[in-house]
Amino acid sequence: MRHQIIKTLVATTILFGIASCTQQSELDAQAQQNAPAAETTQPVKGTQTEQRAPDAPYVPTPQEVANQMLELANVTKNDVVYDLGSGDGRIPITAAQKYGARGVGIEINPELIKEARENAKKAGVADRVEFRQQDLFKSDFSEATVVTLYLLEEMNVKLRPQLLKLKPGTRIVAHDFAIGDWKPDKEVQVQGRNRQHTLYYWVVPKETPANLK
Repeated sequence: MRHQIIKTLVATTILFGIASCTQQSELDAQAQQNAPAAETTQPVKGTQTEQRAPDAPYVPTPQEVANQMLELANVTKNDVVYDLGSGDGRIPITAAQKYGARGVGIEINPELIKEARENAKKAGVADRVEFRQQDLFKSDFSEATVVTLYLLEEMNVKLRPQLLKLKPGTRIVAHDFAIGDWKPDKEVQVQGRNRQHTLYYWVVPKETPANLK
């Protein structure tokens, strides 16, 4: 009789445990169904999901040189000015402020992108300027009518195939560094506060020069 009572108690405990587990599983499933969907972080417009280290250290173009670059390119309100490696955004911002152009900056450093956007707000041109956190070698700047560069020459050369595919008549201005064997249409010396700067100017031709094919 005693053994029978023990067996009954054990069976009851097991059944109760199974029922409790089943009930808990049902509650967990119901809670999972009713739980709000996990929020997904959407990338900011113009931001590439894969990033890498910058190719060169950031050295800002002096403002007086930036002014001369835009003047050399004969920028107007009808232009779309792309600055490749835009840093703190001074060239696109100046293009919008001084000429009424639309400016786009391509920059891989997220901290500089943040700074440039703040600078655009302070300058009152955030509606005419945008900054994209992108790898400039993978970015699309085909809508540009003016392109400005302050990059190392090897980077300019690497960009050259993209630049030569731009619409014929697109103007390109590079600060201090040429684009390899691509002969500039103009070469201008600009006196800055501390030193002399060289500006190189090209107009994208209808046909790629034979030596650059």
